[in-house]
Amino acid sequence: MKYDAKLNLFVEGKELNYKVFEALKCVSKTWSQREAARKLGISHAVLNRRIKESEDKLGVKLVETTGAGSGLTEYAFKILEKYENYKNRLKEREKPLICGGYISAGLMDVLSTEYGFDATIHQTDDESALKLAEMDMVDILTLDDPVRAFMWDLDFSPIAYDHLVLVSSPNIPQPAHLDDLRGVNFIEVQGSSQRLAWNTLDNVGVDYKISKVVKSPYNALKTVQKGEDLYTFLNRSFTDGSEIMREDTKHIISLVPYNRNSALNDFIRFILGKGQKIVEYYGFERV
Repeated sequence: MKYDAKLNLFVEGKELNYKVFEALKCVSKTWSQREAARKLGISHAVLNRRIKESEDKLGVKLVETTGAGSGLTEYAFKILEKYENYKNRLKEREKPLICGGYISAGLMDVLSTEYGFDATIHQTDDESALKLAEMDMVDILTLDDPVRAFMWDLDFSPIAYDHLVLVSSPNIPQPAHLDDLRGVNFIEVQGSSQRLAWNTLDNVGVDYKISKVVKSPYNALKTVQKGEDLYTFLNRSFTDGSEIMREDTKHIISLVPYNRNSALNDFIRFILGKGQKIVEYYGFERV
């Protein structure tokens, strides 16, 4: 089933009808108001009136005469670009979009390649992925941290298990006990499953310091590898490290289908079935 939405847009508090933007777009391509009117199936007078009324509303010129004919002003190009951006959000996606945390979306990238599922993969933090999903810009949402699914009351499916490992510079000896982490400087990955590690340290009364906050596990790994007194907790599927907190940080990697169709359903069944061998191969635990 196909849908087509017509979008009006408020510019500086003034509402412009979608027909105005259709006219501006056509003028920008034809460099002629008469030719634009012909392509739109309206008279030159009607097109001219639409543009003039919009110019009066905004108090700025939208169309100007150039050596090549009629063209858009810089202001008109700017609002037309904004209109097109919003309109594109309403279009049905030709390729499914999978968006989620760095770890979970990375796993989906591998699974989609192995299955032959043609999808666009976007890796970000869980919070940003959730916001995009709420805007109906995502077909499959994936989450690194299961707490998000519970907080938002989402109908999620576990697809793998993972746990955190302690990572530091190769020059630093790995601690044998949690008490050895007292006073240690950590790199925190914003919005990640690291909260499990911080909760554990808080519960056993180990004082620690967050020296820096980064957005991705890639940045955290690079930072600790360069520093001589820095640690971080990262997913075991992502990198090797000390298993000092394996049981305390074991957690679910999950997905939430937002737009179901037969192709998406078949792909999800693959993930939960034969795809579990791939899940295990890439360092996760099967569900």
